[in-house]
Amino acid sequence: MNTTTSPVRETVELGPRWPTIDPFLFCAHHDDDYPAGNDVLAPAVPVDDRELGMDFSGQDGWSMYHGLVVPGFPQHPHRGFETVTFVRQGVIDHSDSLGAAARFGRGDVQWLTAGRGIVHAEMFPLRDRTQKNPLELFQIWLNLPSADKMVDPYFTMFWDGDMPIVRADGAEITVVAGQLGDEIAPPPPPDSYAARPHADIAILHIRLDAGATWTLPGARGPETARVLYVFEGDTVDVAGTVVSNDTGVLVDATAAIALGAGGREVEILVLQGRPLAEPVAQYGPFVMNTHDEIEQAFLDYRETGFGGWPWSEDGPTHGRERERFAQHVDGRVEQPAS
Repeated sequence: MNTTTSPVRETVELGPRWPTIDPFLFCAHHDDDYPAGNDVLAPAVPVDDRELGMDFSGQDGWSMYHGLVVPGFPQHPHRGFETVTFVRQGVIDHSDSLGAAARFGRGDVQWLTAGRGIVHAEMFPLRDRTQKNPLELFQIWLNLPSADKMVDPYFTMFWDGDMPIVRADGAEITVVAGQLGDEIAPPPPPDSYAARPHADIAILHIRLDAGATWTLPGARGPETARVLYVFEGDTVDVAGTVVSNDTGVLVDATAAIALGAGGREVEILVLQGRPLAEPVAQYGPFVMNTHDEIEQAFLDYRETGFGGWPWSEDGPTHGRERERFAQHVDGRVEQPAS
């Protein structure tokens, strides 16, 4: 008698902060239905009933987060890991202690290696005065190996058109990081764990039409871990296990995973990588290997400010009319081709 073993190892219901596996530390899915904006790009509705500075309420379908005027995350430090921010709609205004700045939007990815320390702000300007300003994004935290915790910080942008898209019957897969078949994502920052071939890092966005099927190939390395996050749609068949929307699925990364959408279009985020298998000591925005290193991070931040804050506001925005751009540390300014 033939027997088969499912490649699905575990399923979990997703909340605001999604569970992750080594080498990923954190994955947040922000989906805010912001109202029309006013003259200073802030909500054109009262916010006095919110806990400004710490508003994660989701009241009326949106939050101010740490923003006091404009929603978002004013200046805050990081050390010891990387942030990968993938925007699905709306715009984000970035500013950092290196002097880099950017405005990026739908389909764009910002990749920031914090390394030994950086301070940055991520603000959500509400540019449209007459209608809503929806914003949706993923922010993913990727750990750095102990040997690279104190590398120089690094900022880069991948524009929507930079990332390859694999298309099949009813399927569309964006390769944000790593490789899918012959399609290779733009190179990650030079000191990223993702820059190491043996790390087998991949970040994929999969969209399936209603009723469509597609098979995700197995990963290269036998030690690679892989999680699929179903975040949009009704149901999807994952290698014979039917799961609903807002579900995380841990799978055997070496297996090819057959995916089949139910009666609605489905979207899936895939995080994949070889675990670092190192101790993790985390306190807020610092991720190191020991408690002593965390204490040193706080001491260094108090003494140096990780380079200081060159902006006149804690949460800078880049005006109403400016289109997407990136100003790099060397002063070079780039804009997407379209």
